[in-house]
Amino acid sequence: MKKEVLGIKIHDISSSEAVETIFGWLKKGGPASTTPVSTRSIRGGQRGEKHYVVTANPEIIMMAQKDTELKSIINNADLVVPDGVGLKLTTDIVCYTPGVDLMEEIIKSSLDYGFTIGLLGGDKGIAEKTADCLRKKYPKVKISFVGDGGKINQDGQMIPSTTNYQLPTTDLLFVAFGPPKQEKWISKNLKELPVKVAMGVGGSFDFLSGSVPRAPKFIRKLGLEWLFRLIIQPWRIKRQLALIKYLLMVL
Repeated sequence: MKKEVLGIKIHDISSSEAVETIFGWLKKGGPASTTPVSTRSIRGGQRGEKHYVVTANPEIIMMAQKDTELKSIINNADLVVPDGVGLKLTTDIVCYTPGVDLMEEIIKSSLDYGFTIGLLGGDKGIAEKTADCLRKKYPKVKISFVGDGGKINQDGQMIPSTTNYQLPTTDLLFVAFGPPKQEKWISKNLKELPVKVAMGVGGSFDFLSGSVPRAPKFIRKLGLEWLFRLIIQPWRIKRQLALIKYLLMVL
């Protein structure tokens, strides 16, 4: 079910429902095609269609209030998953799934089907470290591509003179440039990419590689993971101010 938060349309679905939706697309589709997407529906599409997934939290919703391009990209995504307890606490959204948890659940579920995954983005060396950790944890995982993607500007464009990569055919591409860069990059490039599903995952590589510790489970259950992350990464205080603005606008 779609719900709206400050003009952003979000699918109020659980992690298992999101995985089921994504895998429905992958099972129906044939080899990754460069044919433009003609249908933007959560129900999935026909052979050769491509899809992109956005994990929406209060921070990206606030970015979209001043960025009409980003707002359009989110509202035209095939799937917008509620990411962050803040959405559940301040709206009528029932479900929420942290992006890193959804990413790992997708990877875990892909093992039985042999779907290939690509890791693009993160700081230098983080994608490679993430791949190593995933291979140790899930020996059957099929990783087709790993790379940081070079430098990306705020418009989602690769900056000239930085490394360009030739992506091999891939079922699932996880893009970790951080919002709004990753959403804009996916939107601008999806038509030409040999991938079936692309998903922006923010700082998920940092967690999965062990470069940044996650909050203990009991803190996550209390909905205070954001506070734990702020304590270990105090530089995020400027970004957290967006949450105050979000609360004022919503409440």
